Amino acid sequence: MSAIDKPERATQDRVITLLRDKLGYRYLGDWTARSGNSNVEEGLLTDWLTKRGVPPVQITAALHKLRAEADNHNRSLYGNNQAVYSLLRYGVKVKTDPGKPTEDVFLIDWEHPERNDFAIAEEVSLHGGLERRPDIVLYVNGIAIAVLELKRSTVTIGDGIRQNLSNQRPEFNAWFFSTVQLVFAGNNTEGLRYGTILTPEKYFLKWKEEEEDNSRYK
Repeated sequence: MSAIDKPERATQDRVITLLRDKLGYRYLGDWTARSGNSNVEEGLLTDWLTKRGVPPVQITAALHKLRAEADNHNRSLYGNNQAVYSLLRYGVKVKTDPGKPTEDVFLIDWEHPERNDFAIAEEVSLHGGLERRPDIVLYVNGIAIAVLELKRSTVTIGDGIRQNLSNQRPEFNAWFFSTVQLVFAGNNTEGLRYGTILTPEKYFLKWKEEEEDNSRYK
């Protein structure tokens, strides 16, 4: 387990417990020392598509298309993220045989959400730029969909937002955020705020909860 301040560790453990034990996310582990951490964990995505009955040749084509859109160096981070969103929402069109029609390979099952593979990893070391390590990354079918930065109660939530924003700069790890659809920052006293990639700090929104539900820590 990586060295984290005790108050921050307690917050992180509580969030992991919520996601894992209450919401059913698979816990992938502490990825501090894991090499090759990516926004597209191809092994996880391949396994999920295989279980869905997608032929290997279509899986290979879909992964290639997803990578090409996510890692396009001729576009901005926003442009890559927009292209990836289209693939996530509407599927990847693949043509593996000139004599056959184009088919759609869906990376997320929108009609049956429970059939997707929801998973979390913590302390995800990112290389390829100046190293950073997001506290928690949420994966859907092996694709990084959300990033959480958590702070202890004595550190303003703004620090977590600004850390998320700096992580998206080219000299750090902008590449990782081409698949990320939500970025979160939170602490014990100010709650949770969220935005999309490149959202300025002042436009982050407060996460709303059911105020009458006191069954869990808010």
